[in-house]
Amino acid sequence: MSTHTEKLKSDKQQPQGGPGSERFVYKDDDVIDKAFNWKQFARLFSYMKPYAKQMLPLIIVMTILGTVTKLTVPYLTGVLAIDKAIKPGNLTLLYIVTAAVLGLYVVQWAANVFRIKYTNIIGQRVIYDIRSALFTHIQKLSFNFFDKRPAGSVLVRVTNDVNSLQDLFTNGAVNVMIDCVQLAGIIVILLLINWKLGLAVMLTVPVMFIISTKLRQKIRMAWQDVRMKNSRINSHLNEAIQGIRVTQAYTQEKENMKFFDGMNADSRKSWNRASTMNQSFGPMIEITGGVGSMILFWYGTFLIQQGEVTVGLLVTFANYVGNFWDPINRLGQMYNQLLVAMASSERIFEFLDEKPSIDDKPGAQPLPKIAGNVSLEKVVFEYEPGRRALKGIDIQANAGQSIALVGHTGSGKSTIINLLSRFYDVTEGAVKIDGIDVRDVKLESLRSQIGIVLQDTFIFSGTIRDNIRFGRLGATDGEIEEVARAVKAHDFISALPGGYDTEVEERGSALSMGQRQLLSFARALLADPRILILDEATASIDTETELRIQEALKVLLQGRTSFIVAHRLSTIRHADKIIVLDHGEIKEQGTHEELVRHEGIYNGLVEAQFRFL
Repeated sequence: MSTHTEKLKSDKQQPQGGPGSERFVYKDDDVIDKAFNWKQFARLFSYMKPYAKQMLPLIIVMTILGTVTKLTVPYLTGVLAIDKAIKPGNLTLLYIVTAAVLGLYVVQWAANVFRIKYTNIIGQRVIYDIRSALFTHIQKLSFNFFDKRPAGSVLVRVTNDVNSLQDLFTNGAVNVMIDCVQLAGIIVILLLINWKLGLAVMLTVPVMFIISTKLRQKIRMAWQDVRMKNSRINSHLNEAIQGIRVTQAYTQEKENMKFFDGMNADSRKSWNRASTMNQSFGPMIEITGGVGSMILFWYGTFLIQQGEVTVGLLVTFANYVGNFWDPINRLGQMYNQLLVAMASSERIFEFLDEKPSIDDKPGAQPLPKIAGNVSLEKVVFEYEPGRRALKGIDIQANAGQSIALVGHTGSGKSTIINLLSRFYDVTEGAVKIDGIDVRDVKLESLRSQIGIVLQDTFIFSGTIRDNIRFGRLGATDGEIEEVARAVKAHDFISALPGGYDTEVEERGSALSMGQRQLLSFARALLADPRILILDEATASIDTETELRIQEALKVLLQGRTSFIVAHRLSTIRHADKIIVLDHGEIKEQGTHEELVRHEGIYNGLVEAQFRFL
């Protein structure tokens, strides 16, 4: 039975959600049940500060101008046009009022055009700053952060969650200011015109406020749930795309589709639930507005009969009341929009507040140019407390020496090279380069002098030339060709349709494994590191390609301290020292000849490989 099928069956027992909905349950994806966080709200809008002095005064002026013109029109059309012009038959005044209203509409239109233009400029700059800050911070986070999260979960923070803030910053914040000013102006005008009628109309406002307040928490939680479901879909999509070969090889497309359909259905239901709550504000405002209008005309008619108000005044009141409910409706919708943005901002700030576990300590100094002497002194390392991956490792490598690390899977080989580059810090002991503890120097100065070639070479989308230049961005085309020739990559590059300018797809899928490996060698040679790490660099290539790579390795290793992790023992015969690891401990060390004569673990590995040749 497939893993997906087992998971599908287990998920049917879950109290909520569709098939597969609980597969990607990570701590960072849990719904955050918190009250509205005003500090976080202030932090979110702090990104507008750099542009406040530059554009905010102009936006405020345009906002006030547009609001004043909008609030003036009802008075002109009601009191002046009806009571002062139409009723007494004063056509001249009517023409003047008509021209004034048209002029005010033009001013209002122009003010809105300028306001929208500049708020969009500010909003897009703020989104740019947030996305840049998030991406920059993510690049600084340590390996253990990515160990706990799928790539899709990280991707959704930089894309979907940031994008959900766009409406808030491009028009939402300014619209709130406009609506608040408009509401305050209308309330003042209504009370000045006739305070009795004004109070009667606003009797429904407290009722509406109480009902809407009860909906807020539910709406906020509903939008957080939507974000969580979308994050899980992105996580699964990333895994599904990365593992498409395995899926097709085992004909699991149907099971995978069922799994995805379950997650997709969960997302749709979650969105529908949040959207339904979100849309409930509109009808509630309309009903409240309808009740308010009934009160207005019932009580207004009574006041006309009493001679306290005129027909024109009642029409003016009706226009202002119509304008009164619109901003309340928009503010309700805006609050919903704010809840969506806050749900996303919680997730964004959660990443921004994540501290790298591996970082420069206070007072760290740049690592000077190194000779390449490396020592691991009584190193103990735990990925998780209580589970030791390394148990008191002592290794001494002199400058220019090649050290080979061999052993069964899980013996600690990759852990050692991760500690050398300080992707993790030792639990006990120390890793030193030229006698300097790697924890005491700046990370950038350390890693700039260490080169790593992995078994699964990562090729970026772009040209062959750009991929090699990644080792040293300032390298000339001549230097790139020189290192390519040195590692025996020039011939196959020249045979490509575009030579060094050939575009390669993401991960270099159009290139063979051996070609990608040669490119990684060229990249490492261009970086010219003093310490070179080869992690299973020849594990997945054929014998003919291996011979070519061995020639490249002679050039690459010359004059450098190197650590070579290899299962294919023929590639490390000439290493200065071979260290045999088993369950995090050093069991044997010496040259190839010494270890073969010793007839221990290493000799057993050699004999086992020869039996399979």
